[in-house]
Amino acid sequence: MKTKAIRLYGKKDLRLEEFELPQIKEDEILAKVVSDSLCMSSYKASSQGADHKRIPKNVAENPIIIGHEFAGELVEVGAKWAHQFKTGDKFSIQPALNFEGGPVGVLSAPGYSYQYIGGDATYVIIPKEVMERNCLMVYQGEGYYPASLAEPLSCVIGAMHANYHTSPGSYTHKMGIVDGGKMAILAGVGPMGLAAINYMLNRPDRRPSLCVVTDIDQTRLDRAASLYTVEFAASKGIDLRYVNTSIFENPVEELKAISNGTGYDDVFVFAPVSQVVEQADAILAFDGCLNFFAGPNDPNFKAMFNFYNVHYAYTHVVGTNAGNTDDMLNALKLMSKGLDPAGLVTHIGGLDAVIEATNHLPEIPGGKKLIYTHIEMPLTPIADFEKQGESNHLFKKLAEICNRHNGLWSVEAENYLLEKFSPNLSGF
Repeated sequence: MKTKAIRLYGKKDLRLEEFELPQIKEDEILAKVVSDSLCMSSYKASSQGADHKRIPKNVAENPIIIGHEFAGELVEVGAKWAHQFKTGDKFSIQPALNFEGGPVGVLSAPGYSYQYIGGDATYVIIPKEVMERNCLMVYQGEGYYPASLAEPLSCVIGAMHANYHTSPGSYTHKMGIVDGGKMAILAGVGPMGLAAINYMLNRPDRRPSLCVVTDIDQTRLDRAASLYTVEFAASKGIDLRYVNTSIFENPVEELKAISNGTGYDDVFVFAPVSQVVEQADAILAFDGCLNFFAGPNDPNFKAMFNFYNVHYAYTHVVGTNAGNTDDMLNALKLMSKGLDPAGLVTHIGGLDAVIEATNHLPEIPGGKKLIYTHIEMPLTPIADFEKQGESNHLFKKLAEICNRHNGLWSVEAENYLLEKFSPNLSGF
């Protein structure tokens, strides 16, 4: 079986190549990748090359396939797994395997560490450790893109589970956000922040009574407010506020005022910016938990932290960078029951768009960049479909479909794309 894939050889050295996959072993599975969502983590992997903690040191000689937010169909199931999986199953993968073994040990992950599996490919071989760690998951819902976005959703689910609080006089930590408490999501209208808002509004249990979402870009705040409305939040018992902190002389004072002076029980930081981290620290309530979610590219990233409050106000910090298998299963379950992550997606492209997009991801505005690996298509903002449709009937139809879905991507749009768009540019 031949595959086309984006392989990493070193720093910013990504190549689109076609090569032969080996015959699968009885403890492996051959799979067709349909969609992959580009992640800032892939940009970091490309930027750092072999210096990245998940990338093998010999990547120049044994390149890896990038991409870890992917979904598709199982094509051939090795005998060892025939009782559990079958040809045609739709799947998603939890890439955080966390096991002693693999190319780089405990941090080995599909999309970073393996020669024959990653999301930016047409076909892949799923290695035995993915199944042994219960990280291959069947998806029962419609379409493919929700399963691709299950991984980022699982990360924010994990973050909200990882927060913790204490009881005076006890050494027992109470895990999770405060039910009915006050929450702030800072720099919170990028792709992962939107995922956090979506989950917070739709989770079946434990919600805050107040959630303040901040950013310094009013356009992005307005888009978030149109996707996840104040009115819908109110129907769930949540007072949701979108706040542009750039308009305030003293953002900390204003944010504290919104909390009626108490501060926030749970504060999530979605940008690796020292000023934002320090702002988060300053608005923590008594026993408040700061979750530093944003992964910095700089290994020497630092910010000031108020240790007076650590001592006297019991404030504390936790960092998360991935969900676990249970979080991933939770994400897939929520999506199969109707949670739609389409609001995260702002761009669509084919496999040929991956290299340029990945190496310049921080410079490309908008949310998630969704790749369909069996087509060739320039990375195109959904907002530009109508303009593209003036000279291309396929984009015209896609624009019509997206307009029917409030300007968002959808299973209907995905089905049309997969049916009508050619595997090569000559089909446009």
